[in-house]
Amino acid sequence: MSAPDRRLTLIRDGLADIRLEGRVAAERFAATQSMQASAPIASIRKAPAPDAEQEDQLAFGERFDVLFEVDGFAFGQAGRDGYVGYVPSDALSAPVLTASHAVSALRTYAFSAPDIKSAIVGLYSLGALVTVEACEGRFARAARSGWFIADHLTPVGRGEDDYVAVAQRFLGAPYQWGGRESLGLDCSALVQQALAACNRACPRDTDLQRDFFRPVEASERRRGDLVFWKGHVAILLDPDTILHANAHHMAVAIEPLTEAVARIEAAGVGAPLGYRRP
Repeated sequence: MSAPDRRLTLIRDGLADIRLEGRVAAERFAATQSMQASAPIASIRKAPAPDAEQEDQLAFGERFDVLFEVDGFAFGQAGRDGYVGYVPSDALSAPVLTASHAVSALRTYAFSAPDIKSAIVGLYSLGALVTVEACEGRFARAARSGWFIADHLTPVGRGEDDYVAVAQRFLGAPYQWGGRESLGLDCSALVQQALAACNRACPRDTDLQRDFFRPVEASERRRGDLVFWKGHVAILLDPDTILHANAHHMAVAIEPLTEAVARIEAAGVGAPLGYRRP
């Protein structure tokens, strides 16, 4: 039996999620507490320290099942993609509220009052989940947040139709390792966030995505297909052009496929591993 994937298995220091009993070896098992992100964005870190590596992020309103807390961090598992790690405890709230809407703008402010001149509560990215409590004019008030421009929200379940077009809205956004926000994201998050806006499932990391989507031959590649390298993924805008968040440009950029293949191979990563169709 292969070892459980550390990224996706809620176990640490001999303590595991009770739902894993009989499936993983652990000294103790315990039930989790369901919480949700109440900060506009919250880092999921590899260790309980503010300077530890960020491996993923929670957007506002996303569920996080907490197994234990230590040094101001909650260790648990993200509801959206199953990622495991440490989140600042003060970025989480309970009980979990049922989301009524999602942020449909690439990014938008929440205000302290239904007035664009009022104090800004926070900046929220595409996909953040909110529970609308009241409406006034062009504004909608969200629980645990503030007043949003109602046109920047869409009812949960009413997604976009074209994930490639959604991904193109991130053009120029900075590259951020482990990021899933409009102010910075990595290559696999660009794919995940764009598909999520269309209510389509997508794992978090490139190796998981490559296993999840069906293979296509290079000769059959088309707009919307994905091209994978070891540790990297890009979206095809057409058979010969890609869109990707990458550490070469340190941004989401458009690039000819042939140039990217040559540059990445010259960097020692190797040739593409293949193409997939979401």
